[in-house]
Amino acid sequence: MSLSNHRAPLCQAPDSEIRSPKIQFPNGAVDCHAHVCGPATRFPYADERIYTPPDATLENYNDLLNQLGVNRAVLVQPSVYGSDNRAMFAALTSDPQKFRGVAVIADNTSDLELENLHLAGVRGLRCNIVDVADKSAGLPIEYLTTLAKRIAPFGWHLELLMHVNEYPKLAQVFDDFPVDLVFGHFGYSHAKHGVNDLGFQGMLELIRQEKAWVKMTGPYRICDGDLPYADMRPFNDAVIASNPHQLIWGSDWPHVMVKKQMPHDADLCDLFGDWVQDPVLRNSILVDNPCILYDFPVLS
Repeated sequence: MSLSNHRAPLCQAPDSEIRSPKIQFPNGAVDCHAHVCGPATRFPYADERIYTPPDATLENYNDLLNQLGVNRAVLVQPSVYGSDNRAMFAALTSDPQKFRGVAVIADNTSDLELENLHLAGVRGLRCNIVDVADKSAGLPIEYLTTLAKRIAPFGWHLELLMHVNEYPKLAQVFDDFPVDLVFGHFGYSHAKHGVNDLGFQGMLELIRQEKAWVKMTGPYRICDGDLPYADMRPFNDAVIASNPHQLIWGSDWPHVMVKKQMPHDADLCDLFGDWVQDPVLRNSILVDNPCILYDFPVLS
């Protein structure tokens, strides 16, 4: 399929300005949510994709990490590749100490393929629940449980891209789940629903019970305004109050499908610094927690 195909429109590119944040991240800091896209000539995108990202290559991303002063990163399989993990796999194997991954697999993925992904640095699977056709049917819990049982021997987690506000019984549904859960983008519940929403509160209960983790990522995706995304501050404060030891942070670079003002990653780092001012808490979210969840080596 052509990169300019009208069914998969080209999305906005990340801000290319070379600029570092004011905040200095601690040694060993991890960006826990980023994507490598392309080069499309080497790693072509899936025909069934709904958008086309500009190339956002490993070289581009390494340059960004240097600008931000971030040492390590978790690469999450973007939807434009479906279950073709080759671009992420190549990035992971380029620097095994620096990178970990979250993959997407097909139903017929073999155990040997899972073992190879683990050896490359994959530590979780990502499932997209946003595009479930029939929300009234609830979560596809049987399918998710089957996946969880397959990955449990590897010590992996299951990362869910879902709007937690659509599932008011979230905590009950996942009460006895076989592996840890990770919720992206603060649970992907739009700010208009508020922190008292039953689904968001269910997610908070899961992190209080240490059954789940929350990614403090993409505030621009779930509020209407631009920086400093003031409507999202209560969500930040709520997850910290619930359990700061189950939180991780990520840039969400290259910010695919952003249809408002493109954030600069330096500003997102500084926003985290404004919202999380305690240095011990920062170190927990940026260093300690990711080392536990993603099996990073502790830096000396």
